[in-house]
Amino acid sequence: MEYLSYDIKDQIIQCFGKCFHYKDNVESFLRSAGVSRELAQKYKDEAKYVWARKVLNDLENFEDGKIIQRKILGEMCKLRNVPAEVPDRNAGLEALRRLKSLVAEKQIQFEEQKTQIKSRAEQMKDRAQIILERNNKLVELKNLFFKGLTTEDRQKAGYELEHILKELFAISELEYKKPYKTETQQIDGHFKFDGFNYLVEAKWRKDMPNENEIGGFQRKVNTKLDSTRGLFVSVNGYREEVVSQFNGQGANIILMNGEDLIHILEGRIELKEALQIKVDKASQYGIVYTRIL
Repeated sequence: MEYLSYDIKDQIIQCFGKCFHYKDNVESFLRSAGVSRELAQKYKDEAKYVWARKVLNDLENFEDGKIIQRKILGEMCKLRNVPAEVPDRNAGLEALRRLKSLVAEKQIQFEEQKTQIKSRAEQMKDRAQIILERNNKLVELKNLFFKGLTTEDRQKAGYELEHILKELFAISELEYKKPYKTETQQIDGHFKFDGFNYLVEAKWRKDMPNENEIGGFQRKVNTKLDSTRGLFVSVNGYREEVVSQFNGQGANIILMNGEDLIHILEGRIELKEALQIKVDKASQYGIVYTRIL
């Protein structure tokens, strides 16, 4: 038995990049094809194309790597559709069609050994484990958040808030850049969402931010490209009269408070859904703060 040829591996990689949207689904697929948990998670922080290529290459160093490579290929060829959340489903289906055509041309025979085939119950167990790990992480972040509510060291609480946001965005599969400085500005974070870049300002103090603080953050946003927006996070909330100063035409920031974070950390709503609710309200009505539940 030989390892998969370059062109077959390359088309498998294309399928990973185009047929999946969420990384948890990619990991679950790899585990269902016999890839160990350690290897399946080893490159999870990479782009899906890079992740798939490195896993396939690493398998060539394993004793049973040939079998697992063919198992991945076989499971990929069994796919008849792609998940509904995939942005370009036609591209995903076309990638699958090309892979199956390439396999047929080369007349590759798949060797499916009973010892290599996982039962449906085992696959469900793997998916449940991924979900459990995500929920455990949320619990960990929630406990850290509630601990920060009572600490007297507000500077430490501020650092913990930055950590909570970074980890929360990570498990929500949103790339988040930790705090950084420009020549004249301190930026608490950065992420991309729905085609826009977002700067982040995070405050965890006993008092509420005043108009100058929020206005100063908006000016940071305004110094960047037009495609840049802002997310201002104040755990202790906002005064209504301050919020009203930023509503209306030209609103390019959204506000989040501690109540919003608790809803997300307790799993009542996904971070992406919460952001979308706030963005939609700001885009349609110029309202910068909206309750998510």
